[in-house]
Amino acid sequence: MKSFIGRAAAVLGVIATSVLDTVKEEEEKKRLLDSGILEVDEMTGKEFENFLEVHFINFGYTVTLTQDSQDYGADLILYKDGLKTVVQAKRSKNTVGIKAVQEVAGAVRHYKGNKGRVITNNRFTENAYNLAESNDIELWDRKKLIEFILTAKKCK
Repeated sequence: MKSFIGRAAAVLGVIATSVLDTVKEEEEKKRLLDSGILEVDEMTGKEFENFLEVHFINFGYTVTLTQDSQDYGADLILYKDGLKTVVQAKRSKNTVGIKAVQEVAGAVRHYKGNKGRVITNNRFTENAYNLAESNDIELWDRKKLIEFILTAKKCK
């Protein structure tokens, strides 16, 4: 009888784990849909910049979009709490490397910013993280972008 109860408890444990995993998967799918990240993946670079502009405004920033060419490595200039943040937006199907970090580092100096940030819908290479750290540049990968979008949507 004890072995039957033990086996039954083990089976119930497996079922409960499976149900929890399914619930977590469904919650993650809902977060992805709610964030709009799947639509971001299909945007052009300019559409991505405009998308970020709207969300930063919802978050309380004043935003200036730079011109499309000769932007000196910046796509958006953010103003909030007396700080100027220079942003390079990289909507990409591939991981983002050091070039984006180099561009925004130069743009921070050019625009006399307080800090720089590269935002992507993808991920960054290890070299990008290394260069960003030595240049005090923030990197927002896909996960950070999703969190930002979901939070900004609540700020409306």
